[in-house]
Amino acid sequence: MPALRVSAEASPELGLREVPIGDPDAQRLIEMVQEEYVVRYGSRDESPIDHDEFLAPAGAFFVGHLDGVPVVSGAWRRRSHVEFAGTTNTAEIKRMYVVPAARGLGLARRVLAHLEATAAQAGVQAMILETGLRQPEAIALYESSGYVEIAGFGHYRDSGISRCFAKAVDPVACPADTPRVE
Repeated sequence: MPALRVSAEASPELGLREVPIGDPDAQRLIEMVQEEYVVRYGSRDESPIDHDEFLAPAGAFFVGHLDGVPVVSGAWRRRSHVEFAGTTNTAEIKRMYVVPAARGLGLARRVLAHLEATAAQAGVQAMILETGLRQPEAIALYESSGYVEIAGFGHYRDSGISRCFAKAVDPVACPADTPRVE
């Protein structure tokens, strides 16, 4: 991966591209997040993933670039097994990751807003996600973005260090500050 040169610019231009989960940039970022899980949790994420779940209309996978370098990923997939805010028309956030060199630039928050907007535009009424206690920065991001803790679900629902969150989204709203899609 080319070296990233991040300027002191307050809000760098992030180009988001919807890609299949098998895209080389997506796979590179997924491998990087898996390596981070090994450091934080001692093993890779073993949640079952079906690539078709991240293709429209079932979901979407995005890679964000700064200066042509892939630096952030995020995805959502429809889920109907978790109820929140009176609906099971939910989408689960997966593979949110920012490379270390690009952290602190607000990219995760921008990608999260984009995931919410694209899922809402696809008719989703609530976003859900699963994270872990060894990712306090992720928990802080979600809580500060309006997510509330919910009962466990998913592959790690019985793990003492797993935490699940949810947020209702407005199907007609699309935040103006979401990054452009290439």
